[in-house]
Amino acid sequence: MERRERVLHIFCTGRQLSSIASLLIDNAAFGLAHPHLVIGDVGCTVAWGFSLKTVPGMVDPIDARWKGLPERLLPLLEALPGVAPQPISTERRLAYTLDGEAIDWQRLVALEAHGVDCLVSDNRYLDVLPAGVNKGSTLLTLLQWLEIDPERVVTAGDTLNDLAMFETGLAGVMVGNAEQALREKVSCLPRTYRARAEGCAGIVEGLRHFGFGHLLDDFPGFPL
Repeated sequence: MERRERVLHIFCTGRQLSSIASLLIDNAAFGLAHPHLVIGDVGCTVAWGFSLKTVPGMVDPIDARWKGLPERLLPLLEALPGVAPQPISTERRLAYTLDGEAIDWQRLVALEAHGVDCLVSDNRYLDVLPAGVNKGSTLLTLLQWLEIDPERVVTAGDTLNDLAMFETGLAGVMVGNAEQALREKVSCLPRTYRARAEGCAGIVEGLRHFGFGHLLDDFPGFPL
């Protein structure tokens, strides 16, 4: 927290805003602070970190892309074997759990002709997103809006829905406990550092690799 005046912290997650709010409340005792900004819903929502109110200038273009798509896609998804709606309330995307053995992959891919991207992560989650909208595209748009030099940005992730961030060309950290599908995809991305440590320790390792270790030197729990 001592570095908040020097570091912009952005959550980039598949969670919806209500889930992020619960996470922040549940983990406040462990020192988890509100980020400055949130990219939620796998890139389909942008909100202020403290209020969790959406940023209209960022979400309005995504709303425009999403208009009319649920009405066309919901009947098709209901008839698709191997998927079941997640019990969450989402905006600008549709969220499902997935049975990899039961699903008809050809029918799933065919849905993208309707103007969406179908993103599978952790081999069990399916997100149906407006075409071209993902964590990476929204992050780049946000950085441009904020007029932040991309060379000063480091991303981090562990599942396949983080791949779009790594594909932006921004410095990226894949933590040591990342899913195997992501490991295979990032092998050809030169700006993605494959950390040995897991979770937050892996992010710290990656920050040091990219030359931002000085921001962590005040914290003795982080190894040099």
